[in-house]
Amino acid sequence: MLTLIHTADWHLGQTFHGQERHAEHRAFLAWLLDTLVERQADALLVAGDIFDVVNPSLAAQELLYDFIVAAHERLPRLDMVLIAGNHDSGNRVELPAPLMRRLRTHALGRVSWLEDGRLDADRLLVPLTDAAGETRAWCLALPFLRPAEVTGAAPAKGEKPSDPHAVAPDDDAPALNDYVAGISRVHRQLVEAALQRREPGQALVAMSHAHLHGAAVSEASERPIVIGGEESISAALFPAEIAYVALGHLHRAQQVGEARLRYSGSPLPLDFSEVGYAHQVVEVHLDGEALAEARPIPVPRPVAMQRIGPAPLAEVLIALEALEDDPALECERWPWLEVRVELEAPIPDLRARVDAALAGKAVRLLRLERRLPRREDATAPARMELEALGPRKLFALTWEERWKTPPDDDVLADFDRLHQEVLDGDALDDALGPRRRQETRP
Repeated sequence: MLTLIHTADWHLGQTFHGQERHAEHRAFLAWLLDTLVERQADALLVAGDIFDVVNPSLAAQELLYDFIVAAHERLPRLDMVLIAGNHDSGNRVELPAPLMRRLRTHALGRVSWLEDGRLDADRLLVPLTDAAGETRAWCLALPFLRPAEVTGAAPAKGEKPSDPHAVAPDDDAPALNDYVAGISRVHRQLVEAALQRREPGQALVAMSHAHLHGAAVSEASERPIVIGGEESISAALFPAEIAYVALGHLHRAQQVGEARLRYSGSPLPLDFSEVGYAHQVVEVHLDGEALAEARPIPVPRPVAMQRIGPAPLAEVLIALEALEDDPALECERWPWLEVRVELEAPIPDLRARVDAALAGKAVRLLRLERRLPRREDATAPARMELEALGPRKLFALTWEERWKTPPDDDVLADFDRLHQEVLDGDALDDALGPRRRQETRP
């Protein structure tokens, strides 16, 4: 029996409405380390979005590397496998990989291709060993796949362009830019390599940072994984030979159809919209080549997160005055608070009245949302939150306002490619560091 702990979406270094969350992440990682020891885990799988941004702070990086060192010290036989997510810089994740391998930690940030066009699958296959050092499973560690990584490679030898999973070599062929086809090809070649590599009795465990068809997203906190809405992939990419699929990206913990297909979810709420559901890691037991059990382990919440409203101001003020708090808590453990007020008309001193109701309470008000009634004037511009819209929707609205017609599919596709190039360029600049920025400075 092999025991794995599956987690994802740590988002180390996240600033929550301008506030750092290092204390919460530090508390989670301490709990996770104790859990690994208590469960005598053989492997830890971290399915992407390790950091919140491609250029994480030194404090965020310190949290990760201190955890890896401490885990190796307390569990010298523990295998740790980390993949980059869409929030991560793949190059940054892989930068300390040679050093981390000495701590039995494998960090995969990018896919690469051999000269004959085949996927370099060997570097993505990580052996998972038991306490005796015997390989009991193979982890197919597949980092987040950016379109530029999977749509430009020629088909492998013997792979026909007519193959629905292949990327056509003709520059004019539509399949060249087919992101889904590229993803399918990567998955198929990696699974084939894993089936050839494993020996009888060894399980296959896939780890991927992706959005599966049918999975439930959170209300507001997940960034679209690929611009243009092509991010959703089919569970059919993970054949029955895969005993367990450890997924990352969606913050809501969930099983997708089969018990073997699971999102661990984020260990901490990353937005007030995530307050209402449990956060967890998943304990996985493998028996030979098969999944024996996958069960959640709830993550204790080091800092409470509370929402009041939406409600009229009078009700909100009563609720705030009745809010229970613990003055003995350290400031960094005070609850986060969001207040949503329904108004009939603007109130200039609203914030002052809310602050007065909270006076002396050990809470941190992070967000005060004012909800005004909709105007009856149909010509009046609608209120909107730019952050909630996202770049693509904002572009479409701007285009329609300028040209009096919605953008067609070709225009949106051009925007999607340009936006993705900007995101990839940011990640590349971060990986190359200050020297590249200095060299390119006018």
